[in-house]
Amino acid sequence: MAACLSDFIAAFAHSPIACLNPATPWELTSQSDQAVHRLLNLLDLREYHIANGLAVHNSCVVETGAVLKPPLVLGPDCFVAAGAYLRGGNWVAERCIFGPGAELKSSFVFAGSKLAHFNFVGDSVLGADVNLEAGSIICNYRNERPDKEVLVRIASGLQRTGCLKFGALVGDGARIGANAVIAPGALLSPGTVVRRTTLLDDESPTSGT
Repeated sequence: MAACLSDFIAAFAHSPIACLNPATPWELTSQSDQAVHRLLNLLDLREYHIANGLAVHNSCVVETGAVLKPPLVLGPDCFVAAGAYLRGGNWVAERCIFGPGAELKSSFVFAGSKLAHFNFVGDSVLGADVNLEAGSIICNYRNERPDKEVLVRIASGLQRTGCLKFGALVGDGARIGANAVIAPGALLSPGTVVRRTTLLDDESPTSGT
């Protein structure tokens, strides 16, 4: 299938998420709370501080003023700046950075990815070494039309997801430029570059990177 997680994220097959056996990325994000609670049970209690559904690795740096809401797994050597906001059920692998004003909601983020500052990423799966420059966002809701179901473009056709909220599946090494907007339902292949100030909307075939 064109939205197979392992085709976009090399580490997926050997990650804790693989045991959840999600058929699609939108299936995973739509059940993020339950999924993250299951992943909490797999953690080594010697390596994480775990309390009330929050699991923060002992090597993380979380600045005063950051907001972390359960359920959450925050992996080794992550940095969360003052003013960052992680909520709604998130799983974050190692060496990820969330700068001031970055918001992550109901998402799964692989190693070394960065939300620089003033970003929003909702109901998404980000591969390893993905970088979002300042002000870039991944939208998760079709506010502009009466039918709110998110569609994804696969093999030049639009496929229904059955979900009212889904942001994007972003492949390893993708780069999203400053103030770019990714509309709901995006599938970004590994190494994709979205130019600064671009609107990328897969529902519109004329939209581009």
